[in-house]
Amino acid sequence: MYANFPGPSFPIHNDVNIHYLVNYGSKEQIERYIPGTVSGKIITAIGMTEPSAGSDLQGIKTIAKKDGDDWILNGSKVFITNGYMCDLAIVVAITDPNAKKLAHGITLFLVDADMPGFQKGRILQKIGQKAIDTSELFFEDVRIPQSNVLGEVNRGFYYLMEQLPRERLTVANLANGHAEFMFEETRNYVRERKAFGKTLANLQTVQHKLAEMKTELCIGRAFVDQCIELHSEGRLDSSTASMAKYWCSELENKVAAQCLQLHGGWGYMWEYPIARAFADARVQTIYAGSNEIMKELIARQIVTGK
Repeated sequence: MYANFPGPSFPIHNDVNIHYLVNYGSKEQIERYIPGTVSGKIITAIGMTEPSAGSDLQGIKTIAKKDGDDWILNGSKVFITNGYMCDLAIVVAITDPNAKKLAHGITLFLVDADMPGFQKGRILQKIGQKAIDTSELFFEDVRIPQSNVLGEVNRGFYYLMEQLPRERLTVANLANGHAEFMFEETRNYVRERKAFGKTLANLQTVQHKLAEMKTELCIGRAFVDQCIELHSEGRLDSSTASMAKYWCSELENKVAAQCLQLHGGWGYMWEYPIARAFADARVQTIYAGSNEIMKELIARQIVTGK
C-alpha cells in the first residue's frame, strides 16, 4: 500500500484465509491445502458477505443440510475477494437454523472450485482497487464431504470472531501505509508545483495542512505498531482491533481528500497517482466490517466491559 499498489489481493490470502486453515484445519486438511496455499498454487477466498447480509454475519441465508455423511450447500455470496480466481473457498453457512441464536448454528466449509454446483459469477466493476478480483459465488446443491468441514460443526461464528481482529488489524496497517504514501506523493508535488510566483510548499496554509496530516499519520502508525505487538503476544482484543480499523481507514480517506485537494485540478485526473489512491481508499471504511459496526463493538466494550 505504501507503494500505492493495493491491487494485489494476497493480504486476504496470506494474512486472513490461511490462518483459518492453520488454526482450525484437521491434520489431513492442513496436509492437503497448506503446501499449495503457501506456494501460491492454491488461491483462497472466504465467503462471508451475501446480498442481504454484510457486516451482520448472523443475517446470512446460505445453508448446508446434512445428507448421510455429506452436506448439501445452497446459497450465494457477493463482494468476495479472489472469488473469481479462487481454487478454494472457505464458505460460511447455516447448519442449524433452529439454534437458539443463529451464531450457535453456523459452520465453515472448504469448497473446492471444481465441486459440481459451485459457480463463479461475474467480476464486479468497482470504483477503486480495480486490480482486485471481486466477484459473486453461487452454490446449488453442492455436495460437500464431512472431511471438508473446517473445525467443528456449528462453531463457525466463533471462529470468525476469533479471526476478525487479525483481518481488521490488516486493514488498519494497509490503510495507514496507503495514507503515508499519499502524504509523500503530495509533499513531493507541492515542492515542485508553483503558484503566485513560488512553490505551493512555501504557502503557510499548505505547510499547516502538511503538518496536521503528518502528526495524525504518526499517531496512527504508533497505534498500529502497538496493535501488532499485542497481536504477536496473543493479546489483541476485538475492541482494540476495531479501534485500529476505524481510526486508520477514516484517516486514510481524510488524507486522500486533503492530498487530492492540494493537487488541484490535476488531482482529479486519473493519470495522477493521487486520483487512483483516492478511489482505492474509499472501500476501506466499508469492508472487514463497516466503521459504523466498529463503533458498535468499541462502545459495547466501554459500556458492558465485555
